[in-house]
Amino acid sequence: MSKVPGVWPVMLTPFRKDGAVDFEGLDALTEWYIKCGVSGIFSVCLSSEMYDLTDEERTAVASRVVSRVGGRVPIFASGTFEPGQEAQIDSVRRMADTGVNGVVVIVCQMAEEGQDNTTWRKNVEVLLKSTGEVPLGLYECPRPYHRLLDADTLGWCGSTGRFAFVKDTSSEEASIAAKLEATDGSPLRFYDACAATLWRSLEHGADGFCGVAANLYADLYVWIFRNYREDPETARQLHRFVSVAERAIGIGYPSSAKLYLQKLGLPITSRCRVKQHQFSERDLLILDDLTEMICEWRERIGSPLIEEVV
Repeated sequence: MSKVPGVWPVMLTPFRKDGAVDFEGLDALTEWYIKCGVSGIFSVCLSSEMYDLTDEERTAVASRVVSRVGGRVPIFASGTFEPGQEAQIDSVRRMADTGVNGVVVIVCQMAEEGQDNTTWRKNVEVLLKSTGEVPLGLYECPRPYHRLLDADTLGWCGSTGRFAFVKDTSSEEASIAAKLEATDGSPLRFYDACAATLWRSLEHGADGFCGVAANLYADLYVWIFRNYREDPETARQLHRFVSVAERAIGIGYPSSAKLYLQKLGLPITSRCRVKQHQFSERDLLILDDLTEMICEWRERIGSPLIEEVV
């Protein structure tokens, strides 16, 4: 994987009105990410409503994305859902068979809440020995509980040579800096999930962004990464916007993101399998204002999506 900073959206799963996975909508969403200029796609994640998909749907979604992308960007997908080591090993193998470039280990699934890092590491060692040369990633997913890796543990992961990707959800600069120092020189690439800490993450050497906001304006993040050295003043102004805007996205997410994309012209519904948010008039006004502000920034930076705003 490239050391050049980039954007990895946490991919949504479109659903039809009857609740089934909308694979045509998934194709359209995949193409939208590509047009935004993303460096990779993280499919089958929490934003994908992965815990509300069946095993068959998870692998079908990953396979469809791999097929649609056709090698244009790398695809990673989560693969440690079931409790128990044997089930997790089988899950990783099945996901690897879809053709993804890497299978993401859900950090909180590798040890029970309250178990120490030694136990976590032992469980991961078993997984590594049993999954051959499958490239792996790490995701500090907040469900079913939020387990954060410390710098020493992440440094060990990097030293194994098996991990190429980590989505950090600590949202703490000190933790981010320590993790980046601990993994320096390893093949592991570090992606911040938090817009607020992103600028400081880049200053510490992070490789990119992998967060929910990329589902609405991945192109704005792409511009930041391509220009933050050459035009730091504008990039910092744009970063301030995305830092604050991320709070607005949280209104009814992921339905809010699907609703926004639908208004942008993508052929998807706002249906979710997680609890469906009932948008109030206030909610919709906030999202409308956010849409206008995104449009203004797209015009300012010359985004390839300007002509698609409706």
